[in-house]
Amino acid sequence: MSAYIIRRILQFVPTLLGVVLLVFILFNWIGGDPAYLLAGKMSNPEQIANIRKQLGVDQPYYVQLWIFIMQIVTGDFGVSWATNEKVSAIFATRLIPSLTVLVPMLIVGTAMAMVLALLVAYQRGALTDRAVMITCTVGQSISILVYIIVFQYIFAFQLGWFPVQGWGQDFMTNLLKFSVLPIVVGVAVSLAPDTRLYRTFFLDEINQDYVRTARAKGMSEARVMGVHVLRNAAIPIVTNVMIQLPALLAGAFLIERFFSIPGIGREVLLAVERSDFPVIKAVTVYVAMATLVFNLLADILYKAVDPRVQLK
Repeated sequence: MSAYIIRRILQFVPTLLGVVLLVFILFNWIGGDPAYLLAGKMSNPEQIANIRKQLGVDQPYYVQLWIFIMQIVTGDFGVSWATNEKVSAIFATRLIPSLTVLVPMLIVGTAMAMVLALLVAYQRGALTDRAVMITCTVGQSISILVYIIVFQYIFAFQLGWFPVQGWGQDFMTNLLKFSVLPIVVGVAVSLAPDTRLYRTFFLDEINQDYVRTARAKGMSEARVMGVHVLRNAAIPIVTNVMIQLPALLAGAFLIERFFSIPGIGREVLLAVERSDFPVIKAVTVYVAMATLVFNLLADILYKAVDPRVQLK
């Protein structure tokens, strides 16, 4: 196990270098000259030259690439071009609001989808199964914007159960008051596709020989479905969950924007609108690093879920 983990960590290096090189090319050769973006329309050549010198973009490309690599190594991506706030401080202050919404959303949504998928897989072909699948198909066809508008109108404006917007300094207040409606919206959006996907995983296992053997031995359906089928279908479910985890760092853009949550997702949207390259580059690199780490964690969880898995 330890040797496998070390090899995977060593494989991170060339992958990250590829990501860094790609990001560098996109922002320096395709993204345009940042000096013109910062100087504005009413600028002169002297101002543009001064800005280029301050940003270091007047240096040769290999020097700029080395500076970018050192920023990643030190975790210091400089300051935001729009707010003059340190990029590291932006992520430090915006990460907690994003996680406050997205972690419960992922946990609740995954648990509900697994239970619902297990139920309809057990009743495959029955009226309940068909009704749930039709509902899921309709749910997948509706835009997240519709969910946000409808849920805000019903639960906030009409019923007054939740505030539409707002965020405070107290964690529990944010979790139990301001983030409830965004979590409900996120769960509603993800429930339909996840239920359909997990149902497929469960159906693949229900038709296996070991399930028929367990039933032939007189094992209860609750144990067959809740232990054997669920455990053997856990590997693709773990894969699906781990794929979603890096997105927690980037945040849920639309949900954070419409509910005025001061998270990373809203900050990234603002950075794109302002052409704030330091913030965009930082979040790109962080998401790439998180993807590599969570892929490794997924492989380790495979071994924990199914001891027959061999990590080589």
